[in-house]
This record gives sequence, C-alpha cells and structure tokens, in this order.
Amino acid sequence: MDAVAALNEIAFWLERGRAATFKVQAFRKAAAAISPLTPEEVAARARTGRLKSMKGIGDRTHQVIQQAVGGEVPDYLADLREKGAKPLATAGAAIRNELRGDLHSHSDWSDGGSPIELMVAAAGVLGREYLALTDHSPNLTIANGLSADRLTKQLDVVAAINADGQSSAGGEVDRRVRLLTGIEVDILESGELDQDPALLDRLDIVVASVHSKLRADRNTMTRRMLGGIQARHTNVLGHCTGRLVEGSRGTRPPSEFDAKEVFAACAEYNVAVEINSRPERQDPPDALIQLALEAGCLFSIDSDAHAPGQLDFLQYGAERAALNEVPPERIITTWPVERLLDWAAAT
Repeated sequence: MDAVAALNEIAFWLERGRAATFKVQAFRKAAAAISPLTPEEVAARARTGRLKSMKGIGDRTHQVIQQAVGGEVPDYLADLREKGAKPLATAGAAIRNELRGDLHSHSDWSDGGSPIELMVAAAGVLGREYLALTDHSPNLTIANGLSADRLTKQLDVVAAINADGQSSAGGEVDRRVRLLTGIEVDILESGELDQDPALLDRLDIVVASVHSKLRADRNTMTRRMLGGIQARHTNVLGHCTGRLVEGSRGTRPPSEFDAKEVFAACAEYNVAVEINSRPERQDPPDALIQLALEAGCLFSIDSDAHAPGQLDFLQYGAERAALNEVPPERIITTWPVERLLDWAAAT
C-alpha cells in the first residue's frame, strides 16, 4: 500500500471522527515529510532505519509506513476503516444519497488545515460531483481571511486544478470533482459584503455569514442580515444564528434577529438558507428550519469543512433536513452542477 495514501487516509478518518487536531496533524505532517520521496526511497529508508530520524516521523507514523511499504494495510488504518464503515448519522439516508455537492469548505489558505488538493481528493472519495472552495474574507483576520490579491491568486489555482483534472492528492480518487470558486464573505456591520464587488462577480458561489458582534440587539442584527441577503452577489446565508452547542470552543447562544423577516427576504432574493452540518453548530435550530420552510426558502446542506474528513459531516445536515421534512428538490446541493450554476448566476 502507498505509505502517503495510508497516512492521509488515517488523518481523514480521524478528522471524520472529530479527533484532536494534534493527533490528525501527526499523520498529515508525516505524509508531507515523505511525499517528495519515491516509494522505493521510502522503503529503503524504512529498511535502514533512516526513516525514523526524519523530521515529522514519530513512533506511530513510523509503524504505519513500515507496514504500508511491506505490502500490508497498516493495522491502525484497518481499525479506523472498520469503525468508519458505520454511518455518522442514523437518519437522512435518502437525502444523503441525493446530495451531489457541498458549497462551504475551507483550505489552508484561510483557517482550514489542508491544501486545496487534499480537500478535492476527499470530496472525490466521498462521491461529490462538485465542491465550492469558500475561504474567509479579509475582515476575519483571526481566520487569515483572503485579501483581494490573495483571492485573485486562489482563483488561478482553482482554474489550474480544474484544467489539469487534478482531483487527487496522496492517492487516486474515483471521480473527477469540479472545484467551484467561492468565498465565505463576512456581512459587515453596515450590511455590506467584505470583498471587492468586481472579484465577487468572478465567483461561482458566495456564502454570506455574520462572524462578529453576534450579541447585537435584534433590530441591529436583522438590518445587518437583510443587507447581506439583499446584496446582489449573495447565494447562500451561512450558519444564520452563529450558535455553538458543543465542542472545544464551548457554547454560544444564537443571535437574535427577526427570523420571519430574514427568511422572507431569503425567499424574495433567491438566497438559500444553509443547513450547516458541523456538529457543534447544528445551525439553524429546528424551529428556524421550519420558519424557513414556511417562508418558501431554498436550502443548502453544507459541511463547513475545515479538513478533508469533515466533508463527510454532510451526513449530519442530511439527517436534520430529513427530520424537519425538507423536500429534496428545495435543497440546492442535490442539483446537478450546471443547474446550480445557472441558479447562482441568476440570483
């Protein structure tokens, strides 16, 4: 078995299972350390003991590499595969099977942990037909948001990936994934979007989200969100309440806003309401999903993945959509990519 592929697959399963970041990074760093070497060079270093002296190789990763170059599936990987055979969510299989893509993901260009190519590779393994790369905008400095210049450079990278048919990193994948250009753009306090409009014109998908001043009063937050929804570039309203219900960052109550007015605007301006699949967000709450349904909104089930394994969090979003009886035809991530792009261009 290819050692780089084994290390990256282990990291994938750990990310999917929400393992500690340091544990995941041990395998990602080891894969990066040996990836410049040929398989023959890796095998030779494993035989002579030089492998263990390489920076980024620890006891566990050394064992994995030795078993892989010896022609075995590493024991640790086999165990993770067995555990990973069980679905993350018990409900929502019908909707999950209809999902074609994901419109909210992050790479190491902002606050994600992996290169774009690894995100695309994982999307291919999971059977996605398309993936939107939506790194953060400049205002979110804590997340290394992309300046106009950096976003322009990223657009060139995405174009090269699509042109070369590059949908694998650390191993082959089953299908070609179309990588869509995008951004998770901050809705500023003024209601404006935090990026050059000329650059937003060039993107396939714009997810607009509020990330700051989340405890603002109801009227202030409503005005701010309406500004973002009414902006001509916005396609998806991301994690609308900003709440956190669990996880390492602790909990955070939902923002207060006039949900009926906000969702009415989403329906009027053809902006999809995101069902954010991250377990710590579960955003919107069920009651707001019901209000959005009543308002006639479209929905986008998205992973908000910051690592390859988290792309499979779509299972959680599909479960919540099913439990709230969201019709699959109103979920834009079940649509073929050309229909999706036609819709996005018309918003």
